Amino acid sequence: MTDEGKPSPSDAELIERCLQKDNSAWELIVGRYKRKVFHIGYKFTGRHDDAEDLTQEIFLKVFRSLEKFNRDADFSTWLSSVARNFCIDHYRASKREKEVLVEDLVAFDLAPASTGSSPHRALEDRDRRSFLRRGLEALPDKLREAVVLRDLQGLSYQEMADRLGLPEGTVKSRINRGREELSRLLLRAQQAERGRSGGRIPARR
Repeated sequence: MTDEGKPSPSDAELIERCLQKDNSAWELIVGRYKRKVFHIGYKFTGRHDDAEDLTQEIFLKVFRSLEKFNRDADFSTWLSSVARNFCIDHYRASKREKEVLVEDLVAFDLAPASTGSSPHRALEDRDRRSFLRRGLEALPDKLREAVVLRDLQGLSYQEMADRLGLPEGTVKSRINRGREELSRLLLRAQQAERGRSGGRIPARR
């Protein structure tokens, strides 16, 4: 019920008003379903801040897709489907971006320093190496050790197991956890850097 004691407008009514450029109607839709969308986002991310960001992006996508909504369908069901599909696509893209970012930075760190490069290129090289080092330093000791031994020093699983006195399964688990945490830290630092400079981390050339 509304404050005036009148029945709350239906989803169909609000959608029709939204299509007529009624911003207040859209605010009512968001208020009605924000918690529902947030919970879907949180199930995929497990992080409050990330779920909040996803919620905003999902509602933006829904707003842009309202004209495509079948008025005979249930809006709540359609909204949930859009939210889940968006989260799945976001997860896949984010996972691949993390893999590429870590692979690129690790490969760069293993590469020999270029000779005869310009002062500007040398500065970029130093910045990129510093970027990776900061990410590694932020990892818990056990995870950092696993990533360094595997990805930077190139030890095999068996060699790591022997050195650390651990089963291979534990070694593999630490490597995967370390890579995941490192990629999260690097992406967060990269996004912060973009926000400050309005640009990107120098691309590998």
